[in-house]
Formats: sequence, C-alpha cells, structure tokens
Amino acid sequence: MSNAGENRPSNFIRQIIDADLQSGKHHSVHTRFPPEPNGYLHIGHAKSICLNFGLAEDYKGFCNLRFDDTNPVKEDQEYVDSIKQDVHWLGFEWSGEVRHSSDYFDQLFGYAVELIQKGLAYVDELSPEQIREYRGTLKEPGKNSPYRDRSVEENLALFNKMRDGGFEEGKACLRAKIDMASSFIVMRDPVLYRVKFAHHHQTGDKWCIYPMYDFTHCISDAIEGITHSLCTLEFQDNRRLYDWVLENITIDVQPHQYEFSRLNLEYTVTSKRKLNQLVTEHHVAGWDDPRMPTIAGLRRRGYTSGSIREFCKRIGVTKMDNTVEMAMLEACIRDDLNDNAPRAMAVLDPVRLVIENFPEGEVEWLEAPNHPNNPDMGSRKVPFSRELVIEGEDFREEANKKYKRLVLGKEVRLRNAYVVKAERVEKDAAGNITTIFCSYDPDTLGKDPADGRKVKGVIHWVSKNHGLPAEVRLYDRLFNVPNPGNAEDFLATINPESLTVVQGLVEPSLAEAEPQKGYQFERIGYFCRDNSQTLVFNRTVGLRDTWGGGGEDA
Repeated sequence: MSNAGENRPSNFIRQIIDADLQSGKHHSVHTRFPPEPNGYLHIGHAKSICLNFGLAEDYKGFCNLRFDDTNPVKEDQEYVDSIKQDVHWLGFEWSGEVRHSSDYFDQLFGYAVELIQKGLAYVDELSPEQIREYRGTLKEPGKNSPYRDRSVEENLALFNKMRDGGFEEGKACLRAKIDMASSFIVMRDPVLYRVKFAHHHQTGDKWCIYPMYDFTHCISDAIEGITHSLCTLEFQDNRRLYDWVLENITIDVQPHQYEFSRLNLEYTVTSKRKLNQLVTEHHVAGWDDPRMPTIAGLRRRGYTSGSIREFCKRIGVTKMDNTVEMAMLEACIRDDLNDNAPRAMAVLDPVRLVIENFPEGEVEWLEAPNHPNNPDMGSRKVPFSRELVIEGEDFREEANKKYKRLVLGKEVRLRNAYVVKAERVEKDAAGNITTIFCSYDPDTLGKDPADGRKVKGVIHWVSKNHGLPAEVRLYDRLFNVPNPGNAEDFLATINPESLTVVQGLVEPSLAEAEPQKGYQFERIGYFCRDNSQTLVFNRTVGLRDTWGGGGEDA
C-alpha cells in the first residue's frame, strides 16, 4: 500500500504505519477513539480525534468510537450524547456501531478468572489506604500484601464472592501478581477489579464489580482488532501493563500502544477534574460556556470544525511535550472566517449621528456586499436614514493626523454609503456627547468626492430606527496566567474580565442570523449568534492577534 500521508505532514506514527504495511505486519489500519463519558470533550481530545479518525480515513481503514465506561459513578448519558455530537461535528464517522467497554464485561471477567487460575492475580483485602502505603515510592520498593499468596481455589471463591456482592466497597479488590519491587510503580501488583455498588448506564445493576482502565483498555483493543493503539505520553509507563495483560491471557490479537504528546494550550486547563470544578462551582455557565476549551464551548463561541482540524494539523504529532500559544488557535479561526464569514455592521457603543441635510422620514436601501473579495457570496440591503448610530470611539472633537475616523469639522466615509462631515455636537450636563450633527455629500455613494477631496477614513454605522437591539458578549481569556494548571490555586487565576456584556445595535439582516454561524462585524471582529432565543452574539475572535499585548488598529 502506498503512503496515504504523502500529501500531509508526516509524523512518527505515520512512519510506523507505513513500515507495518510495507512489511506485511498489518494489511490495514484500525484505530479507535476511547473517551471516558465523565465530562465534555476538550481541545486536547480534538487532537486525538483528528489523529485517530484521520489516520483511518487516510489509509482507508477503520476507526471505532468506544466509550471507556468502567466507572459508572462519574459517567452520564449526557456526556455520551455530547461526545457523539462532537465527533460528528468535527467531520468524522466511526466504523460500525458505537462500542462500549461494558460490552466486554463478561469476557473481561473471564480473562480475570484466567489470570487467577494461572496464579497471576489474587483477591486483596487491604484497604485502599494500605494498598497505597504498601506500594512504596519512586525511591523505595513496595512490599507484598499479606493476602498475596492465597491459593488459586481461595482466590476464585473470593472473586466470585466479590461479583456476587459479598464484599462492601473498599473491602476487597482483585490485583495482578507481578512485582512489588518493580522500578515502574504501575507494575507493583496493580488493581484489576474493584467493588462498586453503582447503577451502570449500559449494564444496569448486573455488576457490582468493575474492571480498571488498564485491564479493560488493552483487552478491548485486542477484541476489536485494533492495529495501532494511540494514547498520550502520560500512559507511557502503562504500556508495560498493557503488554503484560495481553501476554498472559489467551487472546489471538496483540495490539501495540504508541504514545504521543498531549495538547497543552496557553491560558486554559484541560484537566477534566478542573473543568468539572469550573462547571459545578459556577465559575462558568456550563460545559459549553464559550470561555471553556471544550469542543462544545468552542463551537458555541463560533469556532468552525474546519478551523479546529486545521489547528490540529498545524501543531502536528510529536513525542515532545510543549505548550501551544493561544494565538495559533485563534489564527486558524481568523483565517477561516476571513475567507468564509459574511460581513455585517454592528455598533457596540452607540452614539447618535444626525445627518441634517438628509430628508426626514426618508429611507434609502443601499446595496452592501456580503464579502469584499468574494462576489459569489452576494449582497444585502442596508437601510440608510437621517438618524444613525456610530461607535463612541469613532468620533473625536479634536485629533491628530493618525486618527482616521470622524473628527469635528472633517469628513469620513460611512461604510458602503456616503461621505459625511461632522458640523457640531450636543452634550449632556456631564459633558458627554449625546448627538453628532453632520452633513452628507449625496454625490459620494460608491465614489470619491467630485472636486478631488481626499477622504481617508471609513467607519461603520447602523440606522438608529432600523437597527435591532442585541446583547453582545465580549469574551476574553478565562485565566490571567499562561499556565493556570500549575498555579497553587488555579481558581485564583481566573480573569474577572473574561466576559463583558454590552447592549448594541445590529443591522436588520442579522435578525435571520443562524446560531453558531460566523459573521465579521466590520472593523470590530468575528461574532456568531448564540443558541438563545433572543438576539445575542458571542465574540469569537478579534480581527487581529492581540496576545502579544498590542491592540486593534486605529
């Protein structure tokens, strides 16, 4: 088979697959994505999804979606549904039916019995605290449990007693008998089964013992015929246990585990425990809060599936741990929306602008292109009237030559409309400008002034009487430090200004905006309509990278 990745950046996993196919070790590629349904997927999972499903796609192989559902206490159908939605939204389809580790509980129990019969597993009645104490440290070996040398018959009877509900939680577990002096702590008689009296969302109340991840995962891979089992580097030592289990049970297929670096992204946390804490303690408004690094949160913020796939492609697959700059993720969505997002006008800090020589009560519907560089995206009608609103920051009574917006006594062009000149202002008792009075040149629609006057600035606007009131949510980074996960208290690093809500006016065409569809609010940034019933827009990203400390252009 030829190299399916010849038009893609190669990586060490592709090189391994190419070699395996060339040597005849494997004749096809079969991967899997095995999330635990105990939370929503995040951007790190997106990397794994793109890798596993992408390899299967490129090599015309298979990729299973398998839920690692061995801990019913923390699992929920809501998470199962959200994970399936995320995989589909990213553009991938799993092979065959959705699989669950729980589909194999009967077989897993049988393999545990086989290990007991071979003298390679025993029922331990040490408490969880004692097991930790007996396990030793990185510098000191562990010591054997006093229950380690029970007979095969006694262990079989006790394991059946565990299965039948004869032990309370924490009073007994099944452990592999490997080596308590191993330099790898994972090999110091790891727990294979524990007692949990919990209802399971797939198997109901059939079981009160549940297998551990390390025991379940490798056997599930083998049962499904996985050729390349891909996981992140923190499971590197676990590969020894992965191989040990498969070598000591009667099973035909022997998959191999390969590790790659996990995705660490600046100004975020991707620990499920920490993400769950943010949700349960109401620091954010749910798993799909647009400040969250979850796929659901990114989608609600306006990220496209294509931009996330492109991001995963750009960061690549290596064995080197590193932290990716947030600017790289934002560059991907900015590139996508710059090409594909229709334009619209919105004013977030409205100041009234009256064009005194425009007829009262008259409305002119102007043609505005939906994209300046793509005529195929068509155009829309925008109402132009005597009373408009512009951004408060787009007007100054006095300004230097670098300021290219509206200045008292000078001209500026209104986007897709006419040239106007600021004649005078009206202020309230506190000295705040409430109205800017202008005149317009009716002969400047779509062309420069006839007498050769140069008008450099262009500002956006919305008709005051036709504009639609909208809530606009301006999202910023959720944390104030690049690596909040390393902080003593990551919650103390939450940015108190991660969300600013303003009330603006948007052009009437946005009444029909679809949720999660990206728009460029001209001169402001990229936004999408929120899922709410009312007119709410979420800022996806600004027009330019501001992570280096610079601001938007004047």
